[in-house]
Amino acid sequence: MDNINDLFNVFPRSGRVEWIGIRPERNTAVEVVDSVAVSEKKGLVGDHYRGQSGSRHVTLIQAEHLPVVAALLGRDILDPALVRRNIVVSGINLLALKDKQIQLGDVILKITGQCHPCSKMEATLGPGGYNTMRGHGGMTAKVVQGGQIRVGDAVVVNLSE
Repeated sequence: MDNINDLFNVFPRSGRVEWIGIRPERNTAVEVVDSVAVSEKKGLVGDHYRGQSGSRHVTLIQAEHLPVVAALLGRDILDPALVRRNIVVSGINLLALKDKQIQLGDVILKITGQCHPCSKMEATLGPGGYNTMRGHGGMTAKVVQGGQIRVGDAVVVNLSE
């Protein structure tokens, strides 16, 4: 495999959905759920965002980044709800998936870009929370095919797109 473009399509394993959260109303606490219905037009059913941006129906964050953020904040652990992302994924590098399609359960998402932290990180994580999240904010995704996502679902790169 001498071609760099070929390397962009090789992943050591599939990932896993570890956690799902929705925000029923703007500026409210994240509600942790075991599964969520997903719509091509609205994103996660029950989430306040309701597909307002075609490229940001869903937000995902790397499970492996949560201990890093916790350590930078001087904490032992970090509740995923505090970072206000929809889905926590383990076992696969989300940043490497930019512009690729992934399948979670029967849902297909296209990873559209980085999910940069917002000013709410200062309130939820404390002083310096915004800067702590920089580079660890996860990714945004557009829904290509709706369905259901459940905690425990595999996260598989769709290379046949």
